[in-house]
Amino acid sequence: DPAVERREIYRLYEWLQRRGVTGIITAKADASDRSTTERYAFMQFMVDCVVHFQQRLSDRVASRSVRVLKYRGSGFSENEFPLIIADTGLKVSTFGTAALDHPVFNERVSTGVARLDDMLAGGYYRGSSALITGAPGTAKTTLTGAFVAAACARGERALYVSFDEAADQIVRNLQSVGIDLAPHVAVGHLQMYSVRTQSRGVEQHLIDLQRQLAELRPAVLVLDPISALAKSGAHVAALHASLRLLDYAKALGISVLCTSLLAGDAPNDEATAMEISTIADTWIHLAYVVRGGERNRTLTIVKSRGTSHSNQVRELLLSDDGVSLADVYTAGGEVLVGTARWEREAEVREAERRRVVEASRRRRQVEQAEADLAARIATLQRELDARRAEREQIEHDETARVDHRLTSRDELARLRWADGASTSAQSGDRRGGERRQ
Repeated sequence: DPAVERREIYRLYEWLQRRGVTGIITAKADASDRSTTERYAFMQFMVDCVVHFQQRLSDRVASRSVRVLKYRGSGFSENEFPLIIADTGLKVSTFGTAALDHPVFNERVSTGVARLDDMLAGGYYRGSSALITGAPGTAKTTLTGAFVAAACARGERALYVSFDEAADQIVRNLQSVGIDLAPHVAVGHLQMYSVRTQSRGVEQHLIDLQRQLAELRPAVLVLDPISALAKSGAHVAALHASLRLLDYAKALGISVLCTSLLAGDAPNDEATAMEISTIADTWIHLAYVVRGGERNRTLTIVKSRGTSHSNQVRELLLSDDGVSLADVYTAGGEVLVGTARWEREAEVREAERRRVVEASRRRRQVEQAEADLAARIATLQRELDARRAEREQIEHDETARVDHRLTSRDELARLRWADGASTSAQSGDRRGGERRQ
């Protein structure tokens, strides 16, 4: 009889109150079993505190949660929080206090790529969170490997968390681009942790990673890719777990680098599947540029809080020697990469070669014209000198002729006059007159 049952429950409740005993009552509440749920619904009004536990199945992944529905005489959080049953007991994941109180550093840590450090005015801030997004194959893992290698080279400890990809495979693949993590793993500076995403719920992943961070206390944490957590439960649960993990790492002063796949299929879509780009301090986006029958990788910095950064789209180059960024090359207002850039550079080089050849040809023509003109000037100068010499010779001959004639005349006058004085005077007068004439 439900009425008798309810009366006896109230009698039990009153007996506990009179004895001052704290009583915990459990009851089944299932939306699929309305008769049982409604039968004991009155107890929620009777008791002082109601805690609701729930288990859901989302995408074939089970998750537990807990929520405080009421608590008389006390403040409490009304939100629903994830709950897991671990080997150390029950674990409830919360954000902790509402106030944000993270350590802030002005020190920079290298990205592992020199030119990317220059684009970020020195690298990431220590203790900050950075996000690398892009389609599969755009070299997200390569950039995380370069970041971890740089941290280990500084003697810092690093934790590399890989979802759905074996650690040994990552180490082997990174060796193809000149990044060797094996020595860092051997000396203990780097700890690789690989796990299947769907092997457990997202909250279990969170608790496990928090435990590892508390034990290892690394300076650097890599989550590759953090978007894989969405496969460990509901989207909202995965988002909250990611936020709590980043918040926990920031509280410890750990520099975090995450990768995430794009949410859409469009090559220029920059939205993240888990919408964590808003909380990342630095956001780097990788994309493909498909042109001329080839696919090339590009890198751009979407944002970087608290620091100046480049807004240029740079071509990301992978080689046996490592990772590098090409200089920005524009033509007609468009950034060119790959073969298109090579062809345009070849065209520019050929045009420059032709310009140099043409300039050399014109220079030779001008030099030849100058030489011809100089030769003509020399010929004219010689001809001028000859004319001047001829004129001077004519003047000399004329003067000599006049002098000879006058001299001959004086001699005749002298021979004709017997008086030497008169003759000389008259001869002088006549000579002067002739010269004046």
